[in-house]
Amino acid sequence: MTATSPSRLRRILGGWSASFLLLLLSLTQQILLIPLFLKYWSSDTLSAWLTIFAAGNLVLAADAGMHGWSLNRFFSFKSRPDCDRRTARYFGAAFQLLVRFTALAAILFLALTALIAPSRALGFATEARFDVAFVAMVLGSIFLLLGNLATALYRARGLYGRVANIQVLGVVAGQIGQIAGLVATGSLLVVVLAYVLAQAAATIYLIAVDVRRQFPFLVGARSRISWRWIVLQFTGAFPFAVMNFAEVGLGYLSVLLVGSLVSDRIAIAQWGLTRTIANLVRGLCFQLSLPLASELGHDHAIGARESLQRLYARGSAVLVLLAGVVTSGLLAFGQDFFAIWTHGAIPYDETLMIFLLLGTCVAVPAILALAYANYSNRGGILVRTKSLQLAMFVILSLVMIPRFGPLGAAIALVLSDLIAQSGFLSFAILGETLKYPVRYTLLLFTMMIAIVSAGTALGKLIAALVPGSGLTHFVVECAVWLSIVAIVSAPLALKDIRNRLINVLPT
Repeated sequence: MTATSPSRLRRILGGWSASFLLLLLSLTQQILLIPLFLKYWSSDTLSAWLTIFAAGNLVLAADAGMHGWSLNRFFSFKSRPDCDRRTARYFGAAFQLLVRFTALAAILFLALTALIAPSRALGFATEARFDVAFVAMVLGSIFLLLGNLATALYRARGLYGRVANIQVLGVVAGQIGQIAGLVATGSLLVVVLAYVLAQAAATIYLIAVDVRRQFPFLVGARSRISWRWIVLQFTGAFPFAVMNFAEVGLGYLSVLLVGSLVSDRIAIAQWGLTRTIANLVRGLCFQLSLPLASELGHDHAIGARESLQRLYARGSAVLVLLAGVVTSGLLAFGQDFFAIWTHGAIPYDETLMIFLLLGTCVAVPAILALAYANYSNRGGILVRTKSLQLAMFVILSLVMIPRFGPLGAAIALVLSDLIAQSGFLSFAILGETLKYPVRYTLLLFTMMIAIVSAGTALGKLIAALVPGSGLTHFVVECAVWLSIVAIVSAPLALKDIRNRLINVLPT
């Protein structure tokens, strides 16, 4: 990244650092805590937790697109001489709208649960206090939406690392609370409350204290909002609402669909755990794409096309490199890890794992295209792409899940993602952004095939040569594999070699 300014590089690296912390905490939440949950809970209770967790994350995607729309509004103000004044007026008005929206969403949700008990609708009528835990998770997640406006402002002003660090503190406190509550009570409800309340406290600190410290011009900002202005905001935000639900919500919606269409509780837990592992690849690339997308959005807003092309080409190459390495490791050692992770209580489905991992890895180049489209106000292409993906997923799920179970959900997820996002959105964005989009796409997929094939073959060879079994065998084989990968990757630390590789990338 020789052409990247030092300040920009520091911002990106700072954002990546915070993103890695969030990813590690996601690993802790969705992987390391699972064996502990299985120690205190039955597989039925674990399935209930996975369903409730999915519902909470599904709510986080349902902010009516206000985060993406606000982010683009903040970007648009940056080219104006009165940027801070416009930002303050918009922030004050949009926050009022967000408060009203979340209050209405909470009321409608409570009314719905009064008519239909979540435990009956989702098949957990025998799980103690499921309804209360479900309601607590969803209401808490609705409250967390209030932080989206401040998060958008931080990202538009290059402070994405700071807001991510605040989120990290909330997640850490929540995980400590979950462990303490689980060990002390074994209660599903206590675990849910610990998860939600800690993150709610971080959100309160963000919107009540820190945002005004970082942006003093927000203090005392007041704006009146009219019905016409409200309609304009929701109209502008609609494409981002569709994008949010399709991107973040589909994976968790699949858990709910499998839970309602599959009667086998073991199969439900198997799908939730396998999807969690595969989703690590997507989560890694999504988190790393956010700092890049913020810088790309800035370049788009001020018309810096050459800088945008260089950053896009290099950023997507980094994402493919990391995704390929992670995927190859998961393919090589996934079965050993799954057995240790679940204590053998949940069977490993190799076909399901391979299909999800390869499908996710192939779709990685489209993640930066999606993030850039989101941060450059491409509402039209977003709503077309994500509407197509959502429709395909629902139709395929209703057809495939009753017939094939969790594998049907995987087919629906992967096909809808590849056809809509990789086949439509990614090529459209590449065609608008880069001079040689076809050449660049072929280079990325060649890199991906080489990395995944070599890494998986190396892992399988090491697994066959390392003696023993169980946790010791798994740790040793992973350590050997990581050591060899580090040695092979060491030349990238040399600036001259890195610059030569960068110059090979077509833009």
